[in-house]
Amino acid sequence: MSRKEFDVSRMRRLKRYAARYGLTILTDEKMKVLGTTGGHAIRDENYTILYGNVPKPFSASLDEIESWLEANTAPEE
Repeated sequence: MSRKEFDVSRMRRLKRYAARYGLTILTDEKMKVLGTTGGHAIRDENYTILYGNVPKPFSASLDEIESWLEANTAPEE
Protein backbone atom coordinates (compact mmCIF):
# COMPACT_ATOMS: atom_id res chain seq x y z
CA MET A 1 0.00 0.00 0.00
CA SER A 2 1.51 3.31 -1.03
CA ARG A 3 1.45 6.41 1.12
CA LYS A 4 -0.92 8.22 -1.23
CA GLU A 5 -3.65 5.75 -0.21
CA PHE A 6 -3.45 6.56 3.51
CA ASP A 7 -6.39 8.55 4.92
CA VAL A 8 -4.09 11.34 6.07
CA SER A 9 -2.67 11.74 2.57
CA ARG A 10 -6.13 11.64 1.00
CA MET A 11 -7.38 14.28 3.44
CA ARG A 12 -4.44 16.56 2.71
CA ARG A 13 -5.04 16.19 -1.04
CA LEU A 14 -8.79 16.83 -0.67
CA LYS A 15 -8.20 19.92 1.48
CA ARG A 16 -5.91 21.40 -1.18
CA TYR A 17 -8.47 20.62 -3.89
CA ALA A 18 -11.34 22.16 -1.87
CA ALA A 19 -9.30 25.30 -1.12
CA ARG A 20 -9.11 26.04 -4.85
CA TYR A 21 -12.88 26.54 -4.77
CA GLY A 22 -13.03 28.47 -1.49
CA LEU A 23 -14.18 25.46 0.51
CA THR A 24 -12.90 24.09 3.81
CA ILE A 25 -13.10 20.49 5.02
CA LEU A 26 -13.79 20.23 8.73
CA THR A 27 -13.09 17.14 10.83
CA ASP A 28 -14.66 16.22 14.15
CA GLU A 29 -11.83 14.79 16.22
CA LYS A 30 -13.84 13.73 19.26
CA MET A 31 -14.02 10.04 20.00
CA LYS A 32 -17.37 8.50 19.25
CA VAL A 33 -19.12 5.72 21.13
CA LEU A 34 -17.49 3.09 18.92
CA GLY A 35 -14.02 4.46 19.64
CA THR A 36 -13.36 5.94 16.22
CA THR A 37 -12.88 9.57 15.31
CA GLY A 38 -15.76 11.57 13.93
CA GLY A 39 -16.70 12.37 10.39
CA HIS A 40 -16.28 15.38 8.15
CA ALA A 41 -18.19 18.38 6.79
CA ILE A 42 -17.63 20.91 3.99
CA ARG A 43 -17.87 24.65 4.69
CA ASP A 44 -17.83 27.59 2.27
CA GLU A 45 -16.23 31.03 2.63
CA ASN A 46 -19.29 32.37 4.47
CA TYR A 47 -18.97 29.66 7.15
CA THR A 48 -22.10 27.87 5.90
CA ILE A 49 -22.01 24.08 6.10
CA LEU A 50 -22.73 22.76 2.62
CA TYR A 51 -22.42 19.02 3.20
CA GLY A 52 -21.99 16.65 6.11
CA ASN A 53 -24.41 18.10 8.64
CA VAL A 54 -27.47 15.92 7.92
CA PRO A 55 -28.71 13.85 9.79
CA LYS A 56 -26.18 14.99 12.41
CA PRO A 57 -23.09 17.23 12.40
CA PHE A 58 -19.92 15.75 10.89
CA SER A 59 -21.76 12.77 9.46
CA ALA A 60 -19.91 12.47 6.12
CA SER A 61 -17.15 9.94 5.57
CA LEU A 62 -13.96 10.70 3.67
CA ASP A 63 -15.28 8.80 0.63
CA GLU A 64 -18.52 10.82 0.69
CA ILE A 65 -16.58 14.08 0.90
CA GLU A 66 -14.45 13.07 -2.08
CA SER A 67 -17.54 12.16 -4.12
CA TRP A 68 -19.30 15.42 -3.22
CA LEU A 69 -16.28 17.50 -4.24
CA GLU A 70 -16.00 15.71 -7.58
CA ALA A 71 -19.72 16.18 -8.28
CA ASN A 72 -20.02 19.81 -7.14
CA THR A 73 -16.87 21.49 -8.39
CA ALA A 74 -15.93 22.32 -11.95
CA PRO A 75 -13.21 20.18 -13.48
CA GLU A 76 -9.93 21.98 -13.94
CA GLU A 77 -9.04 22.63 -17.54
